[in-house]
Amino acid sequence: MQYDYDLIVIGAGSGGVRSARIAASYGKKVAIFESSEVGGTCVIRGCVPKKLLVYASNFVKTFKSAKAFGWDVNQPQFHWDRLISNKNAEIERLNKIYLNLLKNSGVELIPHHASFVNKNTVVANGISYSAERILIATGSTPFFPEITGIEHAISSNEALSLQQLPKEITIMGAGYIAVEFACIFNALDSKVNLVYRGDKILRGFDEDIRHFAEEMFIKSGINIITNSNIIEIQKHDNQFDLLLDSDICLKNQDVVLCAAGRVANTQNLGLENVSIKLKYNGQIEVDSEQNCGVDSIFAVGDVCNIHNLTPVAIKEGHLLMDRLYGGGNTYPEYDYLPTTVFSQPEIATCGYTEGQAQEHFGELEIYKSRFRAMKYAMTDIEDQTFMKLIVQKETDLVLGCHIAGTDAGEIIQGFAVAIKQGITKKKLNQCIGIHPTSAEELVTMR
Repeated sequence: MQYDYDLIVIGAGSGGVRSARIAASYGKKVAIFESSEVGGTCVIRGCVPKKLLVYASNFVKTFKSAKAFGWDVNQPQFHWDRLISNKNAEIERLNKIYLNLLKNSGVELIPHHASFVNKNTVVANGISYSAERILIATGSTPFFPEITGIEHAISSNEALSLQQLPKEITIMGAGYIAVEFACIFNALDSKVNLVYRGDKILRGFDEDIRHFAEEMFIKSGINIITNSNIIEIQKHDNQFDLLLDSDICLKNQDVVLCAAGRVANTQNLGLENVSIKLKYNGQIEVDSEQNCGVDSIFAVGDVCNIHNLTPVAIKEGHLLMDRLYGGGNTYPEYDYLPTTVFSQPEIATCGYTEGQAQEHFGELEIYKSRFRAMKYAMTDIEDQTFMKLIVQKETDLVLGCHIAGTDAGEIIQGFAVAIKQGITKKKLNQCIGIHPTSAEELVTMR
């Protein structure tokens, strides 16, 4: 049978773009469909613009520290509108880079929403397109719970482009996105309330990290309200009153940010026409080959995996194309994934939490260190760093590394390579540290 393309990709985010480019590099005719900007959540409305706001908020401590290091800094003035304008310009630049990547790879971009007609055909803007294989890479979207007045809340998408810096903001949730935005707005002098239904923030992280992070966030001025759900949002004029099921009422909020999780982008894809199964959480069900149960349809990234991280989507897509078109036989490995929460302090982790390790590896040896980084030794900033290593006693293997502190994300990347390769605590001890750095603590803990 003759098809219009060898491969159709639905979604031009990080995973979709990488997949399309790799397939095209193998000489395949590829089309990619995207109704929004090319680059997806990470580049356009996620990791990248959010990190730019994180950098902006970090300058507060830099200015505060400057005097101790001999600098006279006049009262600095912050301009939110300038930050957002410059951020928008940078995202536009990156969008153009992604467009050029597709063009230079020979991938045809069709700027419309695509949905399935059958297992080899999609329709977009009233036109049908066929392909031997179709890849779904539509990512995820913010989740909004069913709460009275939830239409008044914004998501992280809109938080990146607010016209004004809010004087007071309430954030629903306590995961990556929630705590990152809480720290951004708090550092920029907004009053921040973080409301979470559980008893402790950052569910899924190591318990010591969760405790330390909560302590640091509260110390920095964030009002953390746990064991509470927002049950109603009332609008009056341009502000909002929030009623919590814990009988707390937060009045006169300028912004309500819902960061209660994300759901797979599977709506309006015509999946009912191709008998693709969805998991309990709405994600597409795939096997180890990224196949959706239909021989011609595959999926990568947030739309199907449990590790909603951009590098995971890229790796899945790249390796899938290698297997389909390049004779490859390599598969993604999901153990010992490093990840970072770009909060203040930054939180980075790789491997097992202490609780997880106890379940799977028997007796453990736990190493912890808490200290004030040299960077702040001469200043009034009281930020601390916390580090933790989890070691299996029988084998001496390092099972987990958890860091909360300045540059934690940069530190964890290198140690993640070592942990992935099976480093032991003895080998870490034999490594000579770089002094003076915070990272050297990981090779000197006894």
